[in-house]
Amino acid sequence: MSTTMTIRLEPDIKGRLDVLADATHRSKSWLAAEAIREYVELNEWQIHEIRAALIEADAGAFASDAEVQALTEKWVPRAG
Repeated sequence: MSTTMTIRLEPDIKGRLDVLADATHRSKSWLAAEAIREYVELNEWQIHEIRAALIEADAGAFASDAEVQALTEKWVPRAG
């Protein structure tokens, strides 16, 4: 089941949405709902991960200096 919501768009964005809807043979409503769904899922995930990291930090669960150094050496290319 779905519900209706009204949003305001800048004229440029609405025009681009019109073009995208025509090109993809999707309705503007479907494209907007899909964009909002993806945005919400991404931000829910990010908030969940931040909260989990704060719990770990509050518990003192940090990487050791040796672990950080090993990771740095793995990903930082050596010059020269």
